[in-house]
Amino acid sequence: MITRPLDLSARLRPPPRSFDFLFYVNAGLIALMFVLFGSRFVLSPGLGVDFKVPVSDAAVAGAMPTDVVIAVKGADLAFVEGAKVDSAGLSRWLVERAKGHPGLRLLVQADATLSTKDLTDIYEMARVAGFAAVQIAAEPTAAVTQPTEK
Repeated sequence: MITRPLDLSARLRPPPRSFDFLFYVNAGLIALMFVLFGSRFVLSPGLGVDFKVPVSDAAVAGAMPTDVVIAVKGADLAFVEGAKVDSAGLSRWLVERAKGHPGLRLLVQADATLSTKDLTDIYEMARVAGFAAVQIAAEPTAAVTQPTEK
């Protein structure tokens, strides 16, 4: 800035001595934001809002505790522990997950629109991988509320 002809530099405040602490404050805030917003729950893919599990009268009667949970939206779209995989990736993941753990039970949260063929393919993948049992997630009929017209 040119200040010589009017001697403006004499009227300005002197520059502060040091703002080094602000560097550390900014770096700490940026690191905090990465920790908070970089978690697998924020940046990982999730299920769409139109994901619905099937409804069944015997949903609660056949329930059993499971060890592994996967969500399947379509033939080539499954979500496993925060990762999005296709059918080949799901098969590899199931084999890796069941390796060394005999007797694991798998819970499949399949979308209601998933075809029977795709569901049987998942059953077959789980059987080949070594899972002891496969259960399909379903909502009880009483839990589903029908919209009322006014």
